[in-house]
Parts: sequence; C-alpha cells; structure tokens
Amino acid sequence: MSKFEIKKDEAGEFRFNLKAGNGEIILKSQGYNDKPSCENGIKSVKENALDDDHYERKEATGGYMFNLKALNGEVVATSEIYSSLGAMEKGITSVKSNAADAVVEDISKD
Repeated sequence: MSKFEIKKDEAGEFRFNLKAGNGEIILKSQGYNDKPSCENGIKSVKENALDDDHYERKEATGGYMFNLKALNGEVVATSEIYSSLGAMEKGITSVKSNAADAVVEDISKD
C-alpha cells in the first residue's frame, strides 16, 4: 500500500515523501515551517497527480527528473533523478497510480 510519510528534518522543517507499495520513495516535498502546511502539500499532490499538465519534466545532471506543480504553478514535490526518459515516465505513472489512495503516516513525533 502506498503512503505519504510526514517527517521533521534536522532543521525543524516538515517534509513528506510519497512511497510506493514497495517502500520506494517516488516523490519528495519541499520543507514546510509547520505540519498543516505540509498536510496541504499532500492534499495538493492528491488533487493534481492525475493531470499530466501538472508535471514538469526536466533534464538534470545525470539524467532526468520531474516536478509536480499545483494549480498556481508552485512546485509541490520533486522526483528522484532517473537514468532515462522512459524510467522518468514510469515514475510519473507510479505517482499517478499511487497518490490518490495513499494513506498518510505521520512519523514527525510532533
């Protein structure tokens, strides 16, 4: 089962990862100052994941990556670096198939 995992980083910011059923991280968020903002980021991923127009595909050092953007154009979450365009497209497909039904697990201890 896929899940969003909320955690607090060393700088005290809240972040989420979207993990596929196999535990692999398929999306990482930016840092948020508070947990409600982080939870809104998760809501935005769920709302925008199915719309291909919200994916910004990019070349990156060592391969390819994508950003998922909200309706306002802001980046909500970022992928890992993929070695090929095909692998990146599979990553996008994975986000589309996992985000909507993913449960939220808060491991931030806050």
